[in-house]
Amino acid sequence: MSRLKGVVDPYGDIRQRIDDLEVMSELVAESDEESDQISLQTEYQACVEALEAFEMQTFLSGPHDESNAIVEINSGAGGTESCDWAAMLLRMYLRWAERRGFQTEILSEVEGEVAGIKNATFLVKGPLAYGYLKVERGVHRLVRISPFDSNARRHTSFASVDVVPEITDGPEIQINPDDLRVDTYRSSGAGGQHVNKTDSAVRITHIPTGIVVSCQNERSQHQNREVAMRILASKLWEVQRQEEEARLAELRGEQRKIEWGNQIRSYVFQPYQMVKDLRTDFETSDVQGVMDGELDAMIERGLRAGIH
Repeated sequence: MSRLKGVVDPYGDIRQRIDDLEVMSELVAESDEESDQISLQTEYQACVEALEAFEMQTFLSGPHDESNAIVEINSGAGGTESCDWAAMLLRMYLRWAERRGFQTEILSEVEGEVAGIKNATFLVKGPLAYGYLKVERGVHRLVRISPFDSNARRHTSFASVDVVPEITDGPEIQINPDDLRVDTYRSSGAGGQHVNKTDSAVRITHIPTGIVVSCQNERSQHQNREVAMRILASKLWEVQRQEEEARLAELRGEQRKIEWGNQIRSYVFQPYQMVKDLRTDFETSDVQGVMDGELDAMIERGLRAGIH
């Protein structure tokens, strides 16, 4: 009910505001007051923004766009530099989720040897979380003067972001237990009374595809296995989606790369400041804002361009 009201109520509100705007424009046409003109322009702009926000929902009608999102960040080659960049991306997405009122849960995190993280997997809970975050799938490139280089040289770092919808129990994904290899190990997190004392962390390998998932942040091995199986089901769904997309592209005669390994965005900190999405040509000099989670403009441009 809440989700449906989230569609119907804004639509009714926009219709009413447009009707009011028509009446207001007629009154202003008969008035010579500059303040009335300003009020009309202000209300008109507010209506346009509300309509554009409502229109975004038409770009979020995929089969799992309403689902929660499972996001995985992996540092690329480059050692400490890339690990630090992966940690910066993790913070960026957590801040974005906080801005939108989404809940987040770290499922697995492996720290770098010196700084940052080698990889992390987290869950973003909220309506249309996957619909928005699917645009972020790809390789992200950072250019900056390294804080780890005593000679203050400029470095380029890479990290990959993978996003899949959280697939709940259902007939859509069937997993054969014989296709799984399950390993248990001791968690590597900060720990507590239970963590790090037993082999509660779980790593599951799907042998036919080679997909490896893990979870270590729950209190018991059973809970970690349950979460890992949800992640695996989600990743297998993504494999199916990519295979279907490849078949459709072949039928259409298109030569498109659908793998996640293509660079999608550059973040330049020095010698100038610029974030540029290479798929849509969207760019901004507000690097600090982006790193603090102001991603909506880039995400919406990607959705309008049909990126998924």
